[in-house]
Amino acid sequence: MAHTSDTYPMKDRHAGVLLHPTSLPGPYGIGDLGDELIAFLDWAASAGMRIWQVLPLNPPGFGNSPYGCHSSFAGNPLLISPQRLMQRHLLPKGSVGRVPRFPTDHVDFDHVRRWKTDLLRAAWKHFEENGSRELREDLSRFTLEEKRWLEDWALYAALKEESGGAAWWEWDRAIARREEQALTDARRELADSIAFHEFVQWLFCREWKLARDAAHARGIRIMGDVPIYVAGDSADVWSHRDLFQLDDDGRPTFVAGVPPDYFSKTGQRWGNPLYRWDLMRERGYDWWIDRIRTNLQYADIIRLDHFRGFAAYWEIPESEPTAVHGRWMPGPGIALFDSLRDALGKLPLVAEDLGFITPEVHELRHAAGIPGMKILQFGFAQADSPHLPHRYDAETVAYTGTHDNDTARGWFDSAPPAEQQLAAAYLGPSLDHARDECDDVAWALIRAVYTSVAQMAIVPAQDILSLGTDARMNRPGDAQHNWSWRLDAGALTSEHAARLRRLAEISGRV
Repeated sequence: MAHTSDTYPMKDRHAGVLLHPTSLPGPYGIGDLGDELIAFLDWAASAGMRIWQVLPLNPPGFGNSPYGCHSSFAGNPLLISPQRLMQRHLLPKGSVGRVPRFPTDHVDFDHVRRWKTDLLRAAWKHFEENGSRELREDLSRFTLEEKRWLEDWALYAALKEESGGAAWWEWDRAIARREEQALTDARRELADSIAFHEFVQWLFCREWKLARDAAHARGIRIMGDVPIYVAGDSADVWSHRDLFQLDDDGRPTFVAGVPPDYFSKTGQRWGNPLYRWDLMRERGYDWWIDRIRTNLQYADIIRLDHFRGFAAYWEIPESEPTAVHGRWMPGPGIALFDSLRDALGKLPLVAEDLGFITPEVHELRHAAGIPGMKILQFGFAQADSPHLPHRYDAETVAYTGTHDNDTARGWFDSAPPAEQQLAAAYLGPSLDHARDECDDVAWALIRAVYTSVAQMAIVPAQDILSLGTDARMNRPGDAQHNWSWRLDAGALTSEHAARLRRLAEISGRV
C-alpha cells in the first residue's frame, strides 16, 4: 500500500491558476502556444503562482470537448502557434497571409479548424520541399520514439479525413475490424496523409516542450488532466476494440455517466464506452501505463478526472436516453495504481473525487496516496460542509470552482438566498471587504482558499477577473455552447498580480 508522502507531488504550499490554452488571447481565433502564452506565464509568475492547470490537451471531438477527444495520446493541432511556425521557418514567407476576422471573446472552432488545417498543410508542403536534414532527423526520431500510439493515431486521422469525418464504425467493415490486409492497403494508399498527421504531432510536441520549459524557467509546474474515459469515436477504441465493452459492429453495449447529482436531476449520460477492466487486469494495465507515461511528457502533475470511477462506476445500458437507469459496478481499485507505480515510480496525481463519494472512494484514494479536491462553491449548500476550509486536510487541492462550475460571481448571483446568507456568515469580513472594493464574492472565495490549510489553492482566471456567468467554460449536460470562452488581451493586470502575490505571501504560498 502506498502512502501519501510517496506520491503527493508537492509538500510545500502553492497557489495556481486554471486556464486552458485555448482561452488565451491572440490574433488567430484561438489561444495557442505562442507569445501570448509566454506573457501569461510571466504574469502568473509575478502573481506568485507556482501551478498552471490546463484541461486535456488532446484533439477535441464532439462538441469540441477536451473530455471527449479523438485520442488520449495525441496533442491538439489547434494549439500549434502560426507565429512559432513562422519564427522557425516552418512556413513559407507570407503563407499566413490575411488572417480571417475571428471573434476575440470566444472560439469559433469550425472556422479556426478549417483555417488552421490549411495552414498546417502549407507547413507540411514547405517542410517536404525545404526541411533541413536536422529537422528531418528529429521528425524521424520522434515517429520512432512515439510509434506505440502515433502509428495508430496517424492512420485513424487519415482514415477519418478520407471518410469525410465519419465515425470509425461507419468505415469499410474490414478497416473498422482492423483486418491486416485492409490496414496494409490503407497505409499504402494514405501514406502522404499519414505522414502529414505524424508531422503535425511532431510540431505540437516541439511547441509544447518549449512552453513547458518556459513554465519551468519561471518556477511554474503544469497540472494536466486525464479523463477516466475516452470517446467512442477515437483512435484509442478503434485500435484497442477488445479493451472496451462493444458489440460486433463496434458500438458500445454500455456507456459511462453519473447518476442524478448536484448538476443534473437526470444524471449525466456521457456516452463513452466502458472498459473491460477484467482484460486490462490480465494485461497488467499496460494501456493505462502507456497513457499516463505519455501524459507525463506533457505535465508535471496529473489530475485524474472522475476518480470515483476507479472504485465503482455508473453503468448505463446504451439504449437508455438518460443516466437515471444505471447501476454501480466495481472499478479496478488499487490494483491499477499498484501497476502504475510499479511501472512509473512515484505518481504525481491528484484525484477529482467529486460527486457521489462513498467510503470506498476515500479508502482507494488514501491507499493510492493521492490528494483529493475541494470546491468552495459547494461548501455553502449546508452548514459544516466538507467543502468548507475548516474541514480540509492539508493534502488537498482547494478550488474556488472548476471548469464545470459557474464562475464565483455567477454562482453567488444565482444561488438561493440560504446559500448567499451562509456564504456571508462564513466569509464575514472577507466578503464585506470584497464588496467595498467593488468586487463581487469571487475575491472573498479566493482569500478563503488561499488562507486554508490546503497545500494547493487553484483559482480559475475568470474568478480573478470577477467575471459572471457569460465567462463560464462548461455547463455539464449541455452538449453545445461550451469550451469556447477566451480571455481579453491585457485583462490580467499587474494590479491583479500584486493582489494575488500579497495573498500568497501572507498565506505562505510563495
